[in-house]
Parts: sequence; C-alpha cells; structure tokens
Amino acid sequence: MKRHLLQGNEACAEAAIKAGVAFYAGYPITPSTEIAEILAKKLPSYDGTFIQMEDEISSISAVIGASLTGIKTMTATSGPGFSLKQESIGYAIMTEIPCVIVNVQRLGPSTGAPTLTSQGDVMQARWGTHGEHTIITLCPASVEEVYYLTIMAFNYSERFRTPVILLVDETIGHLRESVDLSKYEKIKIVNRQIPYVSPEKYLPYAAEDNEPPKMAPFGEGYRFHVTGLVHDESGFPCTSNQKVR
Repeated sequence: MKRHLLQGNEACAEAAIKAGVAFYAGYPITPSTEIAEILAKKLPSYDGTFIQMEDEISSISAVIGASLTGIKTMTATSGPGFSLKQESIGYAIMTEIPCVIVNVQRLGPSTGAPTLTSQGDVMQARWGTHGEHTIITLCPASVEEVYYLTIMAFNYSERFRTPVILLVDETIGHLRESVDLSKYEKIKIVNRQIPYVSPEKYLPYAAEDNEPPKMAPFGEGYRFHVTGLVHDESGFPCTSNQKVR
C-alpha cells in the first residue's frame, strides 16, 4: 500500500495524467488554480501540452478544437468562468466532442467570494446551456473521490463521446487527505474509438449497434463537417431527415 497526502485539486491533476490527458487549456481562477499549476509543470513530461489562454471562453474553445485531433482534453475553472463556458459546452454537446470540464465551485453569484465554498452550480451544470440536452456530471465528496471520478470523467467522455463535468467545491479542492493510490494502479482507462472504414465512407455521426459514433481524428485523412446546427449523419445541417442528430 502506498499512501499520498493529496489536496483535492492535486488529486484531480494527477488523475487526469493517469487517465491520459494530453492537452489542457485554461485561465487561472480561485479556487481551481492549482490544477492548472500542476499540469503546467507535469504535462510536458508526458508529451502533453499546456496553454494558458486569455479567458475562459477561449479556454473551452481550445479544448474542443484539440479534442477533434483525437487527444484527451481538459479545462478547469470556477463559477464565473463556468458561466462564460456555457455556449461552448452546448456546442460540444451538439457536436459530440469529448472533453472534461472541472468546476471547483465558490460562493456566488458574480465574482462572489473566491475563497469561500459553495455548491451552488448544480442547476447550472444540468441546465446552463440553452435547449434540451443531456449531460454527465460527477460530484466527488472526498479527495479520493476526486481522483477516482476524474478518471471516470475521462472514461465516460471517451466512451459516450460527450463533454463531462466534474463538479468539485472549494472545500474538497483545497482539503488534504491521505489517499491510497495503489488500488487505482490497474484501473481501466477508456480510449477513443476510431473508425475502421475508409475516409470516403466515413459518416461522423452514424451510430452502429446502438453505440456512439466512432470519431476520426482531424489530420489523419478524414474530413468531416462540424457544426452546432442540427445535422444529419454526415455532419451537415439538416432538419428534415429521420437520421437527424
């Protein structure tokens, strides 16, 4: 047994590396900043990329774009930044682009109190972006659960081809606990399913056997249309076909 004294935000960063994150884009915001700080130091050692963006909107946009190249991506923020990300979260839902969005909640509304804890973003996680949609949201209640659920967030994102929200709070994010990480050494890591058909036959939104569509990475011979509009299996806008997605 090998125990580690971990802060919740540190557990999140370490678990993201364990899950295979290869790209992080974000903007510093209390109380999530430690996640960015740790990944800025460690990601290059794992052939990953860290980018500090100019704001939260560009952060989620960069994460979506990077995910289209076939890699696992992540961003972290708190309430005000989470509000700014909502339009792009809706875009990722409509276009079925995997990514992990961490929200370490603080007291609001507006900029509120950055160092005080809150769990006030639950409804926003479910209904923050406009329109009818489904979303996966995971809510850890301990540092160990932060570690485990961060890995599961990536697994669910890749398995179901969707953005996943990890809803932490300031208390758990900054709490330190002794965690036995040895039990997670052989945890299953889900990687993205890529298509086996030729580029000319590829339909980016065609489900098979009731499974999510396989996702071809940009830059490897596959070209397809990505739009936030209602679209058919080819990805092009369509509102009159039974195969609209």
